[in-house]
Amino acid sequence: MILKDRVAIVTGAGSGIGRAGAEIMAREGALVCVLDRDSAAATQTVHLIADAGGEAEALVLDVTDDAALEAGIGSILSRHGRIDILHNHAGAQVSGDLEHVEVAGFDRSWELNVRAHFLASRLVVPAMRAQGSGVILNTSSSSGVIYDREMIAYTTTKHAVIAMTRQMAGDYARYGIRVNALCPGWVDTPFNAPFIAQMGGRSEIETYIRNKVPMGRWADVCEIAEPILFLVSDRSSYMTGQILVVDGGESIV
Repeated sequence: MILKDRVAIVTGAGSGIGRAGAEIMAREGALVCVLDRDSAAATQTVHLIADAGGEAEALVLDVTDDAALEAGIGSILSRHGRIDILHNHAGAQVSGDLEHVEVAGFDRSWELNVRAHFLASRLVVPAMRAQGSGVILNTSSSSGVIYDREMIAYTTTKHAVIAMTRQMAGDYARYGIRVNALCPGWVDTPFNAPFIAQMGGRSEIETYIRNKVPMGRWADVCEIAEPILFLVSDRSSYMTGQILVVDGGESIV
């Protein structure tokens, strides 16, 4: 098991890509701290991991609550004495172009998609620096590298995550801390509900994906979990400040 004895934190791990990433890390030996604001969803992820023979614990909090996030990460350090992996995954889609996006939605998108990643990383870095090793993985999106129609809040934040990732990587490589970003494309999870509604429904989004994605289909979460494992493990030990796009080829056309 390539993550044996490592302590991992995954935010937004109650469903979708976050859950799939938490499950594969646990399968490979990590103790996974499942962070999610939905208690039932976090607990379900923990149960799925336990049923598969892995080790996990739930931590229920809103990552945009600074005090709660600091206390939660502090509690993990107190219990386990180290943090080896942080996967900043919690995020949200907010639809709308410049004239129609709600300002409050833009602000919420920034707080969740960028600021929470920044703060969680800030909170784990001292422990990683002290132990001389650590991995931070930030979830961006294919929308962080391409134009995404009428999604200005989302694309702005996802481009920002990439810039932040590169800055963090450059500053902390000397301490044995690697920082990379993952850019998933179309993954079939409820996360896409805002864009599906904007497009006019499920049939319209299916047509869009067939036409716009060279592979002509959605990804399954398991197809994103494997790249996550690569990025948080020693399989990518000489890789930092990089952006891994997993989008069925959409960004090349």
